[in-house]
Amino acid sequence: MRKIAVVGAGNRALSMFAKPLVRQLSENAKLCGIYDINPHRARLMGEQCGGGIPVFDDFDEMIRVSKPDDVIVTTIDRYHHEYIIRSLEAGCNAISEKPMTIDAEKCQAVLDAERKSGRKVTVTFNCRFMPYVVKVKELLASGVIGDIRSVHLEWQIAYSHGADYFRRWHRKMENSGGLLVHKATHHFDMVNWWVDDEPEKLYAFGDLKFFGPRREQRGERCQTCAYTATCPFYYDVKANDFTRQYYYEAEGHDGYFRDQCVFGDDIDIYDTMSVNVKYRRGALLSYSLTAYNAQEGWRAHFVGSEGRLEAESFHPDMQERPYNDIRIYNRAGELQTIQVPKATGGHGGGDERLRKMIFVGGQDDPLGQQADSWAGAMSLLIGAGANRSIATGQPVVIADLCRRPE
Repeated sequence: MRKIAVVGAGNRALSMFAKPLVRQLSENAKLCGIYDINPHRARLMGEQCGGGIPVFDDFDEMIRVSKPDDVIVTTIDRYHHEYIIRSLEAGCNAISEKPMTIDAEKCQAVLDAERKSGRKVTVTFNCRFMPYVVKVKELLASGVIGDIRSVHLEWQIAYSHGADYFRRWHRKMENSGGLLVHKATHHFDMVNWWVDDEPEKLYAFGDLKFFGPRREQRGERCQTCAYTATCPFYYDVKANDFTRQYYYEAEGHDGYFRDQCVFGDDIDIYDTMSVNVKYRRGALLSYSLTAYNAQEGWRAHFVGSEGRLEAESFHPDMQERPYNDIRIYNRAGELQTIQVPKATGGHGGGDERLRKMIFVGGQDDPLGQQADSWAGAMSLLIGAGANRSIATGQPVVIADLCRRPE
């Protein structure tokens, strides 16, 4: 039985990994330790997993005492590389939440450490396991539209969801790499996986057009703001049991506020982004991401040598259909529509299927759904490269950012 330790006690760690390991996967894996720089959160997560889970206030002590086979890294993004590398050096495999890390230098350090240690890094791209996304992959891989020449992916984040990135630690580029890394790493990985290719060169634009310091009536945080009655983004961190327990009641340990003002002066990430990517075999990607939409979801169009494929998923679905469509047009313009039933569970059914692949094992992986460190690199480097392109106004060659260890 594999022994699993977790570093970083937050919502993703609790709901995606800790609770399922204890309650659903105990025959396959054992949660043997929890560590967070905030001891309150670590203790709370241990208690909510049913008690009896060792909780540590020192990472090295957790490794030494619990002797895990694998370490799940779910910290703030800027520290992913640190704990991945320390886990590898201690003889453990690392399972990293996306993104694997936030910039090219940290990415290279992870790849080099993995090569040197002989251990393995897995990146948890749950989009690869969503049944609807998987069906798109299967159709494209079957050659239904021939060789893929062009991809357009538009991603819309709804107002409430988008605002949450601007009131938390994600609001600083140094913490998250911005939404082009933290959020879009999912999207870039989907495209990389769909087209079965690697990015070669890109050019990008980005701006802060909706959030940030553009409202005069603002404060430091919602709990102490004088304008809560008139602000459309007022957020009560105490209204939800999880955020109250894990963040509001933990403030005295680390001084972190979960309800910072979305119009703060210190926000330096973008909320409006556009990226053009050229792939090695010639396919072109046009990508857009906005964080202030009335509806949440995505739309993808693929143009190939033999036709066109269209897919989209939005929620709430105004038509309340129990399925999503995939539309395929051949060169004669004839339409074939495939209905894919909507899956239940976290992230469109992806979370449960991802956990099964990682922790139960014994399954074939013909589509290459389980992502390794290089897949993690190829997705985050599009985002990191886009950040560099925006800053310099110049195109970026992916190979100039990072090399694959020999």
